[in-house]
Amino acid sequence: MEAILELDGKDLSSLIALVRQHTGIAMHEHKRVLLQGRLRPRMRALGLSSYADYIALVQRGGAEVQPFVNLVTTNDTAFFRTPAVWAYLRSVFLPRWVETRGNAVLQVWSAAAASGEEAYSMAMLCREFQHSHPDFRFQIRATDISSEVLDTAANGVYQGRSIDRFSESHPRLLETYLKPEGEVWRVVPELRERVRFAPHNLLALPPAGQRFDLVLLRNVLIYFDEDNQRRVLHNVRAAMNPEARLILGEQESITRIATPFDFEQTHVYRIRKEQA
Repeated sequence: MEAILELDGKDLSSLIALVRQHTGIAMHEHKRVLLQGRLRPRMRALGLSSYADYIALVQRGGAEVQPFVNLVTTNDTAFFRTPAVWAYLRSVFLPRWVETRGNAVLQVWSAAAASGEEAYSMAMLCREFQHSHPDFRFQIRATDISSEVLDTAANGVYQGRSIDRFSESHPRLLETYLKPEGEVWRVVPELRERVRFAPHNLLALPPAGQRFDLVLLRNVLIYFDEDNQRRVLHNVRAAMNPEARLILGEQESITRIATPFDFEQTHVYRIRKEQA
């Protein structure tokens, strides 16, 4: 097989356009090295030496679209990432939920779930909350555009840095809700059964009829341009109950753009009253 040539300006522009088309992510030309590093192994596996040939394959819209999406999306997460968010959920959101909606089932959407640490963290938080509120019930829906990370998430198997950081920050929860299996740790069945993983592109509306009381949309809007940020937020709003809360990442703010949400406190947004 011929050596794969460097990614030139024309092909780079075409790849950036394909990334935006299929994921909504706004990449720029300084991502050339990243794209080359991620796509070259796939091109070798397919026997392709030309970026133009690979671009044409993705543009045909067949089976290669999902592997392309898996390669160009970034999935970096951790158990209980951003402590202030979990403190709010534990001390403010869940007690208020029980007080106002105690007989209902809390519906949570982890909308950019990556490899599942966020969704399982939410499940752990809810299980811990049940110790003092035994009638409390919850369900968690976790979605991502990458089928590859969803497979990892559904299996609930973790190792390396993910476990190291979790062990340092929450050793008791690690020992309670994950069990060692050789060199890896697996989420216990009672927790896995509380989380349902499914593919979803945030540029599309969620399935009709789904309504959530809490949406975790963290550290994903930063990858979108302003038009797609608004599109994603309106799609998310369509799946939220009137009194639901939206949680964003630590580097994200939506106060500068027109959305159906109002700022409540750091990381936390509520639906604008005229939109509720």
